[in-house]
Amino acid sequence: MAQRKKSLLGQFKDFVLRGDVVALAVGVVIALAFKGVIDAIVDIVTNVPAIIGKHTQFAALAFHIRGGVFKYGALIQAIISFIIVAAAVFFLVVKPYDALLERIKRGRGDADSDDRPCPECLSSIPKGASRCAYCTAQVTPAT
Repeated sequence: MAQRKKSLLGQFKDFVLRGDVVALAVGVVIALAFKGVIDAIVDIVTNVPAIIGKHTQFAALAFHIRGGVFKYGALIQAIISFIIVAAAVFFLVVKPYDALLERIKRGRGDADSDDRPCPECLSSIPKGASRCAYCTAQVTPAT
């Protein structure tokens, strides 16, 4: 019996209801909310020179050449914002995720694993494999 093709609307519905699309949407919404926090932190950090009586409108720093205006203060502020976001993602997402994966890996143990390292390229291959899928080296199947 031939399978009936889904309509374009049905395909779109399947796409939207997939788990990774929903997770991506949640991530985007959280990132937009996080951007407001980071912008406030950057505003505080870039206004620190005001404590010693220096320029307070950091984003307004610019130089002029003929008719061109080069806003280097906005560039510096964007770079600081990027560094803060990158640091926050690294320390609040990447490091805890790596630690969680390591804990799961240790808890599972190598004895329960169906994989083993390839003796040539050290990639992970199934225990029963006779050839590495990555470097194509001939390996003895493990039992």
